Amino acid sequence: MRAEFLPFSQPSISESDIDAVVGVMRSKWITTGRECAEFEKEFATRVGCREAVALASATAGMHLSLAALGIGPGDEVITPSMTWASTPNLVSLAGATPVWVDVDRDNLMTDAGRIEPLITHRTRAIIPVHYAGAPADMDPIRDLAARKGLALIEDAAHAVGTEYRGRPVGAGGTAIFSFHPIKNITAGEGGMFCSGDEELAARIRRLRFHGLGVDAFDRETQGRKPQAEVLEPGYKYNLTDMAAALGRSQLSRLDGMNRRRAELAAMYDSHFAGIPDILPLAAPPWPHRHAWHLYIVRLNKPGLARDEFMERLKRRNIGTGIHFLAAHTHAHYRNSGGARPYLPNTEWNSERILSLPLFPGMTGEDVEDVAEAVKSALMGA
Repeated sequence: MRAEFLPFSQPSISESDIDAVVGVMRSKWITTGRECAEFEKEFATRVGCREAVALASATAGMHLSLAALGIGPGDEVITPSMTWASTPNLVSLAGATPVWVDVDRDNLMTDAGRIEPLITHRTRAIIPVHYAGAPADMDPIRDLAARKGLALIEDAAHAVGTEYRGRPVGAGGTAIFSFHPIKNITAGEGGMFCSGDEELAARIRRLRFHGLGVDAFDRETQGRKPQAEVLEPGYKYNLTDMAAALGRSQLSRLDGMNRRRAELAAMYDSHFAGIPDILPLAAPPWPHRHAWHLYIVRLNKPGLARDEFMERLKRRNIGTGIHFLAAHTHAHYRNSGGARPYLPNTEWNSERILSLPLFPGMTGEDVEDVAEAVKSALMGA
């Protein structure tokens, strides 16, 4: 058994990352400024989008997107329940109704065929989720949204560096990325709204900082009068330059970090091949580049509960996570009234999934330790 605990995730912080943040701290500007503007430009170039707006979190990006689209009471938004609760929470807080759509049993992503029967005259938007570093099949979903006149917001929180049919996720349409510490790159916290819609991006940019026509850095550098006008009521969701400097430094190392994630995932695949009690997620059949944000397996051993299995791994100094308990099974949504949605694939996975350790700083020996711990925990040893 390992002598030291191995967490399921850990940010990969280099000396260059630290130097970038220290440089901002030693400057005369630490909040939203030049670093944030450069981060937006570099991220837009990386994913091939027209507009990128840096924000305090991906949740902030989703909130502002729903607000900018005017989604509110009486509206419906179709999204998988197999996602983090922030999306349905924000839909609900807007006064709208999340409409749950099921996912594929083995890649945990939804598709146009599952979405279309759920569209009603109240539907305003579709929010598909790119899952664990793999891309959803977006072309049919885009066609469906265009045909029905619906907004489409890609939840790309897991998809920094993911490619779909030869193009980076975020290159077309509207997508929201996360820079939380467990993501493929981190800014400490933070998110990026990406879109080809210049008008929508301009409104997101305005709403992120009180609804002002310009932010503090614009006023300082452009010599504008100190008091800018509020063009519409907004929020306080701007990203600081300290965070942006870390994000820029991490972005410059993304390819190397994702290559290491892929190597580690391949090692796991080799260890778990032919073990029917542990089922890794399946790769989607459409052309893609996997970013390996998470390495997720499903526990499929009769008589062994997931919580007990995770506890056995913890006793062996192996950390795990759950991504996710299906949102519709949380207490608030269970008690919100209405019939329980029929989501067999979502519920089957929600009861079984767990995330094994995966981050660039891991060694091959770490993977060996995890695999041996998994096999021992399955046997009860």
